[in-house]
Amino acid sequence: MIIDFHTHTFPEALAERAVSSLAKSARAKNYLNGTMDSLRNSMKDAGVDYSILLPVVTKPTQQREINRLAMEINTHSQETGLISFGGIHPDNEDYRQILRHCAGNGMKGIKLHPIFQKTYLDDIRYLRIIDCACENDLIVLVHAGYDISYPQRAYASAPHIISVLDQLKPRKLVLAHMGGWLCWRESEENIIGRDVWLDTSFSLLPIRPAPGTSRNPEENPPLKTGQFLRMVRKHGADRILFGTDSPWSSQKASIDVLKNSGLTTEELDAILGGNGARLLGY
Repeated sequence: MIIDFHTHTFPEALAERAVSSLAKSARAKNYLNGTMDSLRNSMKDAGVDYSILLPVVTKPTQQREINRLAMEINTHSQETGLISFGGIHPDNEDYRQILRHCAGNGMKGIKLHPIFQKTYLDDIRYLRIIDCACENDLIVLVHAGYDISYPQRAYASAPHIISVLDQLKPRKLVLAHMGGWLCWRESEENIIGRDVWLDTSFSLLPIRPAPGTSRNPEENPPLKTGQFLRMVRKHGADRILFGTDSPWSSQKASIDVLKNSGLTTEELDAILGGNGARLLGY
């Protein structure tokens, strides 16, 4: 089984505009158009069984509709292979009710994006949400490190991650991008070996420049294979999850780079799907 633990889609009416806007700010070319149909076609081509959709709530008022849509998507997961997490904003004062509602309706987890939500990860509002999510047995997947569109924002850098781990010791916290996009040295020195999950999304492939942009191939280089293997083995392959950040990385190419990275068969099987199935309770 292959589970892509980190993907994004948008409602069909919004997908073209949303992906175009994000591609422009990131100066990066998308692989898919952001619709669920394009992701399902990619999954079929790459041999991916399930993809986890990670919606981001950028305003407190968005959570209701985002979570309604997530629950609707999850009623068809067996046919589509798409499993949606829920979303919440740090300014949602009724966070307890929201999280209980998500858990009570079978949702497996929630997504937090400190940079898009303009909140430090160890802010008390996030601490309360993460703690309550743990109480409700929800996975919390967090964008970690910098963001390609906002390179100077350190809302989810290593010191803030360490603060959360020290204060809460969350059981089901997943740090995206191998613990911190473009912060892999800090991740290896401070986070690797801690009791936390990591996903591989947007870490192992070069970024495709958007047409007409001046992105240098050496700008924002991917995590080097040697460092990746070292991090996996220091941390434990049993706590690493395959993720792509689709539509921003190719599912097929991401699987290929893992298969050619030097991982053992046992490590590869665990990362590509075994660990994700265990975390999801499948």
